Amino acid sequence: MTPKIGILVVAYNAESTIEETLSRIPYEISKKLSSILVSDDSSMDLTHKVALNYANNSELPIDVIVQPINLGYGGNQKFGYAWAINHDWDIVILLHADGQYAPEYLEEIIKPFNDPTVGAVFGSRMIIRKNALIGGMPLYKWLGNQILTFIQNKLTKNNLSEWHSGYRAYRVSILKKIELKSLSNGFRFDTQIILEVIRLKSKIVEVPIPTFYGDEVSHVNGLKYAREIIWDTVKFRIRNGVS
Repeated sequence: MTPKIGILVVAYNAESTIEETLSRIPYEISKKLSSILVSDDSSMDLTHKVALNYANNSELPIDVIVQPINLGYGGNQKFGYAWAINHDWDIVILLHADGQYAPEYLEEIIKPFNDPTVGAVFGSRMIIRKNALIGGMPLYKWLGNQILTFIQNKLTKNNLSEWHSGYRAYRVSILKKIELKSLSNGFRFDTQIILEVIRLKSKIVEVPIPTFYGDEVSHVNGLKYAREIIWDTVKFRIRNGVS
């Protein structure tokens, strides 16, 4: 049976990028998609209007939702994953509306799910580390990414090349086993859901993706984020008896 594949596009103040991001979804991939959900997290610009206009003039199966209140980065994902569960998707791919993660690599993200044991696929910018710098990742973020990934791997006895990429896909049957409502509505959500996938002993596959840094504005407080995700990982280690 052909799996139902959907894309969750999380959008916040993405008026200038959402149309281009959607237009970069390859035609061959579009034929495999059941649905694309654009979830506008109560943007303060015209993200919703631009996305809706694109959807109305596109052959892509796009639904555009506007959140009446801002849910936060994690909260918007939780809404989207609940949508995927309720609409019987088999695979959900997370795509950022700012275009930082290349839609052209959707095929590479989908392929590993041909293995039924794979529960999650992560696009990694750090499999070939120097390419992240070549792609414009600031040096401080490049170093911070590697330091945090090293610590989190040690704490969880894992060997991911990157814990902090936002290009991800999940088998929806795995998401059904996670108490999503208990996870953060903020940026630490990305670490918390990895920890849940590890807790379930579900297989994670990483695929190399390019790095692109444009004019997008980061809403992350780096030091606060680092403290929170390390604390989340330490708690995971204690609760799950990792030694």
